[in-house]
Amino acid sequence: MRHFLERVSRGRTFQRRLSAEFGRRPIIVSPDAALRYLSPTGYAFESALLDVAAEWVRPGDTAWDIGSNLGVFAVAAGHCAGSKGRVLAVEADGWLASVIRRTCSLPDNRDLAIEVLPAAISTEAGAARFAIAERGRASNALAEVSTRATTGGVRETQLVPTLPMDALLEVAPGPRIIKIDVEGAEVLVLRGANRVLSEARPVVYIEVGKENADEVTKLLTDADYVLLNPEVTPLERRPLERCVFNTLAVPRDQYAPPG
Repeated sequence: MRHFLERVSRGRTFQRRLSAEFGRRPIIVSPDAALRYLSPTGYAFESALLDVAAEWVRPGDTAWDIGSNLGVFAVAAGHCAGSKGRVLAVEADGWLASVIRRTCSLPDNRDLAIEVLPAAISTEAGAARFAIAERGRASNALAEVSTRATTGGVRETQLVPTLPMDALLEVAPGPRIIKIDVEGAEVLVLRGANRVLSEARPVVYIEVGKENADEVTKLLTDADYVLLNPEVTPLERRPLERCVFNTLAVPRDQYAPPG
């Protein structure tokens, strides 16, 4: 049944709305990205992702959404940042990027300052093969790191432009927060982010595969970041020695121990 739903849902889209906390903003979603969007409950959206936006994005902030997928974090962050804020949604899959643009053009979202960049973030400027997952497009990844079983195989590869994250500083304000969900390419993203981490000093919310946990831990701690688990309450957060699957990294000079 799952395989059947994945096949028949390709290219299909419909609207869902975020919770009242985010102004009931509409988002165009697709089960081609993830079957959870068929859920009739609020569980269609990742609660941890929305919790980070609500906790860390303030009016006037700039947020970068690296590996934006359908733009859920981008829209939530855009709502929290308000009319004086700015969001950059970076998504390598051209089809997903087009869906984000459709979401931004909806009447209820036209006040959001969201820009969409169809590119992959890596170590350097150039081009790379990008694997479109046989299952949900939420598992898309750069072909050189596309090894996770969640892809279910590869339906096609596309040639996409690549940029180091530092290059974004030339076209967008330095971010207050960055969300990174790049399906195994997190090391490549951080290797190209020296200036971002040392100069802009954003809070980083990053998905970290177990195969990359040691190197991501080193890259962030070498940049003087404190690693935290965002899925516990702020009062329960203690510095981590090693990244977990969803890791919150806070610049040491911005970190306030609980209590």
